[in-house]
Amino acid sequence: MDETVLELLKSLFQRAVEVADPMKSLAAHLPDKPSGRVVVVGAGKASARMAEAVETVWGPCEGLVITRYGYGRPCQGIEIVEAAHPVPDEAGFAATRRMLDLLSGLGEDDYVLALISGGASALLSAPAGDISLAEKQEVNQKLLASGAPIGQMNTVRKHLSRVKGGQLAAAAYPARMLALLLSDVPGDRPAEIGSGPTVGDASTAEDAKAILKSWKVEVPETVAEVLDGATRVLAPASERLARVSNVVFAAPSQSLEAAASLAEAEGCDVEILGDALEGEARDTARAHATLALSRQRERPEGSRPLLLLSGGELTVTRRGDGVGGPNAEYALALAFALKGAPGIHAIACDTDGVDGAAEVAGAVIGPDTLMRADKAGADAEEALLNNDAHRFFETIGNQVVTGPTLTNVNDFRAIWIA
Repeated sequence: MDETVLELLKSLFQRAVEVADPMKSLAAHLPDKPSGRVVVVGAGKASARMAEAVETVWGPCEGLVITRYGYGRPCQGIEIVEAAHPVPDEAGFAATRRMLDLLSGLGEDDYVLALISGGASALLSAPAGDISLAEKQEVNQKLLASGAPIGQMNTVRKHLSRVKGGQLAAAAYPARMLALLLSDVPGDRPAEIGSGPTVGDASTAEDAKAILKSWKVEVPETVAEVLDGATRVLAPASERLARVSNVVFAAPSQSLEAAASLAEAEGCDVEILGDALEGEARDTARAHATLALSRQRERPEGSRPLLLLSGGELTVTRRGDGVGGPNAEYALALAFALKGAPGIHAIACDTDGVDGAAEVAGAVIGPDTLMRADKAGADAEEALLNNDAHRFFETIGNQVVTGPTLTNVNDFRAIWIA
């Protein structure tokens, strides 16, 4: 591998993360602190960092925010609770109940600031009806393994919850609410960020049942009973959402554009393939390998290197019992499809520092990836079959490990072509 190229790719990823840091991006969207009672609530992998940014401007605030284990930040007044992601746990369950209690007694002169980022779907856990936490965990695990797109997973989650699909905002009514959203979803649709706890949704319980059937996800009887009942989510025009404003203040497109500017300054031509890519990670990787080889053949001799950038949220259908995530699986499938093509390097990482359930952001590849794997006794094809990409890249030393980044604008992928 060309270490200089790999360092450039890692610096582009770091730039994408830095631009999405709430400490750098949130303040411009924060109004003057209202008079009267102000309550701050929130959830997501970036929510504690968002709370820290708010108190940097407003000073100590009353409130409660739920973030992923290891993603907490020191706040002056806002309580930070750490809980499990991507499968909810008792800590998130208990904290969500307390958050609903905090909002329930507010009046029309009160003001709520909601801080929502990716990860809120799992961290805000208040199952509907008689669904137990264990049953909610079971459905979550099955959805994650099914390969269903994030938007469809969130539709199901909304109809099994007492907080998603606008229900968190409704709990605060008639207080005014400003929701600041850090997008990790394709298209930056507020209703899909964290399953839209402050945003109405037109989907129905029948839609949720159709999604479960389409992806062959079997659910416990109590879950089926909830879905057979009335739709829980609030319609976008609901009166209980009339005093809510939703603002997306950071999104994948901004991070890709920042990375593109840095790459151009470093002497690369840049082609952005899109910030909202979805689909199976290995299928997208094969398509990108074909595109990269085509672009390489087309470029005149002596051209500047070309960088293909993309974002969005890819998925993995579990076929094996390995340790992997969509970014690592994309990188592995890309290396396998390129088959050692000279002059092509790539990086694929999640901007929150966690790819799948592993504490690994992603991986880098180069022309010698498969050769080095052979020497180390790592079988790329077998790893791909077993969804074992993280272990594969750990064996050859090509993982990217960042620790908590305190933000989340989802996947970052870059292919460098000489």
